[in-house]
Amino acid sequence: MSSPLLSRDRMRVFFDGIWSEPRLSHPEGVAIGPDGWIWCGNHDGDICRIAPDGNTIERIAETGGFILGLAFDGDRALYVCDLKHAAVFRLDLSTHDLARLEAPGLRIPNYPVIDRRRGRLLVSDSHDSERAGPGIWSFDLAGGPGELWCDRAFTFANGLAMRSGEEALYVCETFAQSVSRVAIEPDGRAGAITPYVTNLPGYPDGLAFDDGGNLLISLYEPSRILRVDAAGTVNVLAEDPTAHVLCHPTNVAFDGNKLYAANLGRWHIAVVDCDIGATSLWRATA
Repeated sequence: MSSPLLSRDRMRVFFDGIWSEPRLSHPEGVAIGPDGWIWCGNHDGDICRIAPDGNTIERIAETGGFILGLAFDGDRALYVCDLKHAAVFRLDLSTHDLARLEAPGLRIPNYPVIDRRRGRLLVSDSHDSERAGPGIWSFDLAGGPGELWCDRAFTFANGLAMRSGEEALYVCETFAQSVSRVAIEPDGRAGAITPYVTNLPGYPDGLAFDDGGNLLISLYEPSRILRVDAAGTVNVLAEDPTAHVLCHPTNVAFDGNKLYAANLGRWHIAVVDCDIGATSLWRATA
């Protein structure tokens, strides 16, 4: 593992929500919306959006729970994982109505990702922090209850990512300090599961691919963002030993060369100016 690739001045607090209304308390999820705003949640169940200039925050809806990962279905809907309710919610972007998706047996829905080719939402179930368990759930974007798609016992399945042009799902296993690759079979079923990167220098939480095909991994502890190239070489992209700009970063989201990071340990969204960026996921999956 090399020294950090980016200097400290490439990282900054994008929005400080310690005294805002609503207060941005311990954000876990972050996503770039079709409106160009940066969407996030807090530990009170508020679904919020922050203006692109970082000067304004608005509460769009609330679950009364604890918001985890977010994923946009184009400009139609936002899918939201909620820890308290052990549920996935669908927010209609035109009406702002919230609907809870049925998924009997879902325990800790942590992160959602759109699989546009198959018209579905895939959601990690962290299951239990003390023991491994299944798995990955699937929800039809057209409606209907969710079902267990991959019954593999992951060691706290967390962030998910898909790479354009590849039939696979990448899964953070936080307490195994690794990322696994789940092949997607031609019929859409879960296929072979193989290690992608192991023995990470910390506990991975969020994932995002850049336009170079590199996998970015946010570490909840220590406060770092890693970059893994196609050869599997792990480099530190950004880190904050003081845990002030990056403080237990969880989910990450690209908007061009800007990488936004939620910081579960504080009250803000950080931004990292990257040398390689990526298209916002809502555009990539629209």
